Amino acid sequence: MIRPDDLDWCRNAIREGSYSFHAASKLLPADIRDAALALYAFCRVADDEVDFGAHKPAAVLALRDRFELAYAGRPKDAPADRAFAGLIAEYEMPRALPEALLEGLAWDGMERRYASLSDVRAYSARVAAAVGAMMCVLMRVREPNALARACDLGVAMQLTNIARDVGEDARAGRLYLPTDWLDEAGIDAAKFLADPKPAPAIRQMVRRLLAEADRLYFRSEAGVKALPLAARPGIFAARHCYDAIGRKLARGGHDSVTCRAYTTRGQKIGLLGWSVLRAGVVTALPQSPVIYARPLAEVAFLVEAAAHPSVAKAGWSDNVLAVLSQLEARDRSEDALARGA
Repeated sequence: MIRPDDLDWCRNAIREGSYSFHAASKLLPADIRDAALALYAFCRVADDEVDFGAHKPAAVLALRDRFELAYAGRPKDAPADRAFAGLIAEYEMPRALPEALLEGLAWDGMERRYASLSDVRAYSARVAAAVGAMMCVLMRVREPNALARACDLGVAMQLTNIARDVGEDARAGRLYLPTDWLDEAGIDAAKFLADPKPAPAIRQMVRRLLAEADRLYFRSEAGVKALPLAARPGIFAARHCYDAIGRKLARGGHDSVTCRAYTTRGQKIGLLGWSVLRAGVVTALPQSPVIYARPLAEVAFLVEAAAHPSVAKAGWSDNVLAVLSQLEARDRSEDALARGA
């Protein structure tokens, strides 16, 4: 399915780019681990090209073309693309799931702001919960309740990332805090981006993001028992490695402007052991009724696409087409300005 040399490249990309996921992946069974590393490597490459590229609209449009080639069975001649095309063929990956990821990256390319917590969840659904749904597909899990809980975990992890990176994002001109929170606190977004400070109101926003993440981490745990037995420790490990970042932020007074929270190698090893123990406990207990909680409204389309791939659209959705059209117009405008200069 995946060439050994391409898989080696994917392993190295994740080892260098996502320490928490690389640690958690060690507890996954080999077949799921290799597929998961290939998936995360492609998603990581896509995310990095948009985040760190000098020309964001062009980067997103290039990714659109790479998605098209992968789904046509003619991937770009690059390790992550070849591996991703192999996943599509092997697991019948519903197109709507990576399409959602591309839409989220397109929002980044447009430097979109988010007015409310619901809007932040909608962004998180695309760049993180979509990956959680794709992970379920790799585990051959298509049950809607299990998918909903996987999406809870993805959103929780992304909210943790946003909370951790407030200062780093601001210094790069990015803002993911709900703008209505800033308005309520009397903070001008432009001034904050120009000179980010860990003011008490900003720390309170970080705390609120982490509180929402905690709620979703709790909901996500009910879905672990619906996963293959051998995969449960690895998913718990991902959950705990990310949650530990939030807890470290809390111990630091929720200052993610002057500090960036991370977990040490020793802490990760301890979390891996704890995850194995927790997976055993969950396996022995009755199924939690939280498994039946309704999916977040912002992720419902992902659950539907993964649970019923036969009815998923074959081409780009209208929403994504609209976003891509806006990006193309912006790309042409930037090119025209560059030529004029």
